[in-house]
Amino acid sequence: MGTQHGEGSWIRRNAGPYADEVLVRRTRQASAGEPVRVLALHGLAGTDTVWRDCARIAAPEVEFWAALMPWGAAGKETWSHRGDPAAWIGQALDAVPGGVDVLIAHSFSTGLALEFVAAMDRVVRPAAVVVVAPFHRRSPEDFAWHTATHYLNSYHGFLDECLRVGSRRPLDDDIRRDMALRVRDRVGAYGFLRFFDTYLRSPFLDTEALDLPVLVVAGDGDPFAPLDDARGLAAALPHARLRVFQDCGHLPMEEQPQRFADAVDDLIRETFPSAGGDGRQGAAEGGRPEGIRPAHSERYTC
Repeated sequence: MGTQHGEGSWIRRNAGPYADEVLVRRTRQASAGEPVRVLALHGLAGTDTVWRDCARIAAPEVEFWAALMPWGAAGKETWSHRGDPAAWIGQALDAVPGGVDVLIAHSFSTGLALEFVAAMDRVVRPAAVVVVAPFHRRSPEDFAWHTATHYLNSYHGFLDECLRVGSRRPLDDDIRRDMALRVRDRVGAYGFLRFFDTYLRSPFLDTEALDLPVLVVAGDGDPFAPLDDARGLAAALPHARLRVFQDCGHLPMEEQPQRFADAVDDLIRETFPSAGGDGRQGAAEGGRPEGIRPAHSERYTC
């Protein structure tokens, strides 16, 4: 929390010879109260645009920052050839002036973000974390051979669905399918193995070190990240809340941005009670917009 900073221009951090730079920029400044700096990380082959709607309608005290990570849609194909991608989480956090109060991570980035935050000094780590559509297994025995083949063979279909949801205008089915295949080929075998290696490491996450508020968000219709993964992660963390969005897939922040903004705002106001503004930008007067049902909530305090 603290002073606001310039908007729009990218802040860059070197990611090494095999990857593009880690980039962060402020996409929305706070309009009331003491600013709470939120940094959002996209998933594998994603972009920072997945956060635009929820950032626009976030609580007035939110100063929203979005990152472009080396594993993004426009990144070098060689990002996956060397090193541990979790290190780039630290570079993104370090790039935000004044530090990050709340870290949001989606899909592939969730495991990397949780690993990195678990190892951080409590003095400098974010005060709260939001993980969206996480991949997490409680035990190594939860993985089987068919787990790998399932994700390997279904990845292009998952990308096709993400393009359908994320497109601002309808795309012809054949065009969208071809785009999904091109993205899959850019990710490549090395990128897939980075994803699956991160998934395989998830049972060894130091959950006890994550003794901070964590919001776990999942869609009940996510075809890629199982709902049981989100439930298992929330149950394993000391101070976690699970929000299950009904009629929602792998991209809650794009499919149901108002529900997502509501859930994040609740976490922020519980974590930073002195930062509350007078109301959410774009929200309906008197509460939740008409036609939006509350998400199912399950709190875990293990």
